[in-house]
Amino acid sequence: MSVMFQAFYWDSPAKEDKVGEWWNFVAEKVPELSKAGFNALWLPPISKAATTTSMGYDPYDYFDIGDYDQKGGVKTFFGNRSELETLIASIHEHGMGAYADMVINHNSGADEEEVNPLDGEKRWTKFTPKSRMFPRDWNSFHPSRYEATLEGEVFAGFPHLCHRNPLVYMALMEYSQMIIEQLGFDGFRFDFVKGYGPWMVGTISKYKYQRDGKDITPFVVGEYWEDNSSIDEWLGKVNSFSDNQIAAFDFPLRYRLKDVCDTPNYDLRKLTEDGVIVAKRPMHAVTFVDNHDLENDGIAIANDKMLAYSYILVHEGYPSVFWLDYYNFGLARPGTKNGIDALIDVHHRYAGGDSQILHADPDLYIMQRNGHEGQPGLIYVLNNLGNQWSGTTVKTQWPNQKFIPVAWDGHDQAEPTERTTNEHGEAEFPAPPRGFAVYVPA
Repeated sequence: MSVMFQAFYWDSPAKEDKVGEWWNFVAEKVPELSKAGFNALWLPPISKAATTTSMGYDPYDYFDIGDYDQKGGVKTFFGNRSELETLIASIHEHGMGAYADMVINHNSGADEEEVNPLDGEKRWTKFTPKSRMFPRDWNSFHPSRYEATLEGEVFAGFPHLCHRNPLVYMALMEYSQMIIEQLGFDGFRFDFVKGYGPWMVGTISKYKYQRDGKDITPFVVGEYWEDNSSIDEWLGKVNSFSDNQIAAFDFPLRYRLKDVCDTPNYDLRKLTEDGVIVAKRPMHAVTFVDNHDLENDGIAIANDKMLAYSYILVHEGYPSVFWLDYYNFGLARPGTKNGIDALIDVHHRYAGGDSQILHADPDLYIMQRNGHEGQPGLIYVLNNLGNQWSGTTVKTQWPNQKFIPVAWDGHDQAEPTERTTNEHGEAEFPAPPRGFAVYVPA
């Protein structure tokens, strides 16, 4: 059982007054993030982008990690290579992994315009990076002599790399090897995977990486931003090209959780319906509440966000926690039973085994995790009523068992009381108004 931390938000270096110093700033947070129970940090794109004040989702020179004077400066928005390597070393020293953000669909910041002879169109496709690694021209992008049409969707007005071009393919494989074998990353987060063939993600994922004489199998998650079955279809395709280790962000679940938090009188029974990734593919689902894109696009969750965090941290899947929520919005709440830190502890210590829904109506949802090996299981209660505590009697798998509340939050901060099941495993489990409660076997 693991928990990921997204160690940035949109324009975070500028908003935190850490332009060019983000890697150092994150390094300061590493000890406390490890202590809180995080297992891995997802870092923003590491390469020089079209400008040195860019978040990196418009890559220019993949092999400039902040050491060449181009595009407005030497460092990237986040720092340089030495600082990044120091950060990754610290992450490893504290028992965590580091995931690199891979933007291999599109490029920006070209040095010259060129006429593509295949269609006569003029585009910014001439790249002469100072690293002297991966120079590009029109044939590196679509339309190319190797592939006339895109495999996926178009992203903005940027030129899209043609991965079928052997020079592009080789450069991106070298880039991937540098990330794992030289810089020390442990996995990849692939941006905008709907824009190119799943085979490319699969190929990068299944390469036999080695570091310090040991084989490295990277963790891999793709961003397929849809609220429908196409994510499941992509997972089926991409894992057919790999060793079945590729996950996807569970956008369908996230949109349901936004409705739980922001839509008045949302019917909690919808949480039991099919269509979310974690229900069908729990081992391939990265669950989350918000991220840099949702925040930047103005569609982040606005109300009662702890309801969403409580849900992802007690159910199956690989939950991801967003920097802005944890730090800037103060939802970590260390030392209390009301914040993300308490839920991370629940996740690690108790949230094992299958989930079994014990009760669901429009305003009340109760679930038990059955337990597995060293994780004894739990009872989770989600209350959608805004003005009163709510609970009901449910039949659990534990007869004559005492339960204690270990995490809770809501519009009433009173502590839930202990519960004891009868000989049939039955007891009433309540939660605060517009809140949740987690009970565990004592």
